[in-house]
Amino acid sequence: MRLVCLLGFTIAPALAACPYAQDAGVHVGSSANPHANLARDTIPTGETPAVGSATASSAAGKKGVMLMNRISPAKSKLYIANADGTNERPLLKNPVYEYHADFSPDAQWISFTSERNGDGNSDIWRVRPDGSDLQPIVTSPAVEDSAVISPNGTLVAYVSTANNFEANIWIKDLDTGTEWNITDTPANRADPDMMHGNFRPAWSPDGEWIAFSSDRNTIWDGHGRPSFNGLAGWEHTQELAIYVIRPDGSDLRLVTNRTRYSLGSPKWSPDEERLVFYEMTRNATYDAHRPESLANTSSAIVSIRLDGTDRRVEVDGPNVKTFPQYVTNTTIGYHVKGGQNDGLYHTDGTCYTADIRSPSWSPDGKLVVYEKVDWSVRPLYKKLYSWDNDWDYRFTYVFPQLSSDELIAVTHRQHGDASILTFDTNGNEVLSVYSSSDSDLIYRASATHNERGAYYPSWSPDGDWIAFGVGSWFDERDVHGGWIMRSTANGSYTEVLVDSQLNLTDGGKLNSGFPSFSPDGKKLVYRVWGPNTLMHNDGTEIGLRILDLETRKITQLTSSWDNLPSFSQDGKLILFTRKINPTNYDICTIRADGTDLRVLTTSGANDAHAVWRQDGKIMWSSGMYGFRCECALYDRTFQPYGQIMIMDPDGSNKRPLTNSIWEDSMPLFLTRDGF
Repeated sequence: MRLVCLLGFTIAPALAACPYAQDAGVHVGSSANPHANLARDTIPTGETPAVGSATASSAAGKKGVMLMNRISPAKSKLYIANADGTNERPLLKNPVYEYHADFSPDAQWISFTSERNGDGNSDIWRVRPDGSDLQPIVTSPAVEDSAVISPNGTLVAYVSTANNFEANIWIKDLDTGTEWNITDTPANRADPDMMHGNFRPAWSPDGEWIAFSSDRNTIWDGHGRPSFNGLAGWEHTQELAIYVIRPDGSDLRLVTNRTRYSLGSPKWSPDEERLVFYEMTRNATYDAHRPESLANTSSAIVSIRLDGTDRRVEVDGPNVKTFPQYVTNTTIGYHVKGGQNDGLYHTDGTCYTADIRSPSWSPDGKLVVYEKVDWSVRPLYKKLYSWDNDWDYRFTYVFPQLSSDELIAVTHRQHGDASILTFDTNGNEVLSVYSSSDSDLIYRASATHNERGAYYPSWSPDGDWIAFGVGSWFDERDVHGGWIMRSTANGSYTEVLVDSQLNLTDGGKLNSGFPSFSPDGKKLVYRVWGPNTLMHNDGTEIGLRILDLETRKITQLTSSWDNLPSFSQDGKLILFTRKINPTNYDICTIRADGTDLRVLTTSGANDAHAVWRQDGKIMWSSGMYGFRCECALYDRTFQPYGQIMIMDPDGSNKRPLTNSIWEDSMPLFLTRDGF
């Protein structure tokens, strides 16, 4: 493994940090005309490194490095081919990282999203179908995605998180450069306390209308099995409906929706009489981006008249079907993702299988453009786009924690074997402290199952020990065991601190995990879950516990749906995530004696995975800004809306640290001279 060296950091003696949540102020434009175009605000300038300039020396002049994790393809490359899959060739002469391409109505341009400005910074560009005349359309630190050129070639509709970090439909005049938001005007603004994202714009053939999907004014909700407190899966799902709107932001109108269903990626028929879209249950929007459930998930391709009548199911049955588009007046093309059936299909029965994503056909249906992705894991310390000029953002594995000896411990999960590794702050001296593959404590049906392994390392204050959980987590936590372990820093000795058993249904033991050392090294806080917790809320089988390492006495701290605890630097507070109600998780603190419970976040979305930064601030991951793309279009991720946030310990001064289209999490700051 090639590891980048980062030299000269002074590490504050404190706990490390992880991800999630923020309350940036939402800019509201004012105008006497409720449909007035809201121009883009001046956007804070993020670092815009030259492509290929990511070197360790780029940290010079900065306060230090922010390590973080990102779940997205390591590579993404656009291709163009004949509609039958023949004559495939790269679209771009100088590809960097591109996706979500779309033909212009006159077939003279292909617009697409590119991260050539930095890993994680989505901008929109266009190019000729022969790969010539590459041009930027909109480039900024915000997310820009899903660009589509108008029939007359003068306007571009696209999705952007500019101004308020939320996904809205924007228009740009290619002649004047003027940009305006059409979905977040005073007349069109959705309920801010509910979901309110807007996605996948599509021009009508006459250029008078834009169709798009939106989850506006729908509730936040999870997925999976029922429990005593809502659905068991904490990641949110998405209920999309189809809307149309004028390019000036007027005449916003709902075309069609179905309660507890998601209707996405609309496209117009050539005669402008119908819209075609994919349709799946709301719960399926989660299953559609998880590899373990994708093969058993289905969707339909549906069309409807603009007045919401004459609904037709064009294609039904198994497989996840997305990206529908009329390729002739009567034939619809679409994409099937997942398994052996992955590829391009037509309603006339023609198809070809290929491992591709996001197809777009030319107006005459003879060509198709799409991306191919590579899911290899990014190199450790790979340079990422920095949204804060004071910090150099770099990639790391999950749950990074820093020791007093300037060693970093992580869960090495993205390669499949969730084991505990350590390395120094230069990325060198990589050591395997605990191997999940060799563990007798993990249910062996699948040694590399994503829900099993060694998770959440925590250093003792003297740097001699690493505590962590070993076992089965997430959906398996009420069936299989979880042990609290600790190993010496060199991995030479490991012992069980809190016992469990392989099959919890045999009775007598709990699933224990996610430990955190107290700053004096005498205690561990961790969470428990029992075989009957999910349905019966037995207070003896749920919540946070504190283990006295000398006496091995266990004290119950809480009896609620709590997880991911972490001691503050002074040992007075414990930071954790709680499921507050059936649809929402929030960040909380409580004193180590069980008093003074405080809820620090209030958004309807999930706020979770909170950790302390060395200066006492709290970092976490939040979905409060909503999805940045349609949920079902993602792959191999969990909560793709998650952005890294930071706030003061009392919950004030919330602000985002990332603004990408991907799932970003797990921050750890390495400082030169403090914050």
